[in-house]
Amino acid sequence: MTARMIMKLRVASARPTTPEVLHLCLVHPQRPELPAWTPGAHVDLRLPDGRVRQYSLCGDPADRTRYEIAVKREEAGRGGSAWAHRNLLPGAVAHVSAPRNNFPLVDAAREHILIGGGIGVTPLVAMARQLAAQGRSFVLHDCAPSPARAPLLDELRAICGERLRGWFSAGGRRFDPAAIGPPRDGAHVYACGPQRLLDAVRASLGAAGWPDAQVHSEVFQATLDENFKPEPFDARIASTGAVLHVPADRSLLQVLREHGLATASSCELGVCGTCTCGYRDGVVIHRDVVLPVASRQDRMTPCVSRARVGVTLDL
Repeated sequence: MTARMIMKLRVASARPTTPEVLHLCLVHPQRPELPAWTPGAHVDLRLPDGRVRQYSLCGDPADRTRYEIAVKREEAGRGGSAWAHRNLLPGAVAHVSAPRNNFPLVDAAREHILIGGGIGVTPLVAMARQLAAQGRSFVLHDCAPSPARAPLLDELRAICGERLRGWFSAGGRRFDPAAIGPPRDGAHVYACGPQRLLDAVRASLGAAGWPDAQVHSEVFQATLDENFKPEPFDARIASTGAVLHVPADRSLLQVLREHGLATASSCELGVCGTCTCGYRDGVVIHRDVVLPVASRQDRMTPCVSRARVGVTLDL
């Protein structure tokens, strides 16, 4: 759990791609190349007050001279997007982390089905770029209120051609997950967007018999559960045998940090994966939205996840 490198990048261009979405191009003021990344990756944008927001890279993975992100202004949000729209003008400096990918393409897949809802289409733009360049089989379903409010639509049209399917609710055409069809060997589905879209996709594909391993999703919003009541538990550190008590009103990450452990973190909402760690035993209450089911057998996200009674951490 090492800290992610933070770079001071210059805003080379900032243009609206819809009335609510700002498309930013970021470059290094001195270095000709930025750290490599793969489709589905995101970066952390660090605000002056210490807050962190995650944004998917939507440019060309083969072009290491720039990072491209798209920021939707959320009037009812926590203020990060409004700050970006006001301050990230050409020439401004943005504090950006090295990329991390929790939403990668499956290399062995023979067919890729991409589903993006609103600003959730951003990681899929990079996926489509690479798949098109490699001559791979894919289709992209773009869901938005209207073409005018569909982020990066011109780029998607140029990249996808006839492989782009537009679903615009203002025109009475809402996305129907049944359009994906029955499960088939080698086909993988990737969905990113509002929780209601992801829930609908997973419910429909699950009912149709799609295996969980062939359905992938990513969100950048914390799980809301008003009925969840945290309970205290103990965390044992495997390397030392030390037992740390985690009160009901404290996170495991906070307690670990107080004892000099697991200081690397980012969102602290369970959406970025920066603070994940291994565990050896115990019943873990997973409350993140980043770890796939297979990884939850031996990894947890201490910023939001907890345990029943006790857990042994692989630290």
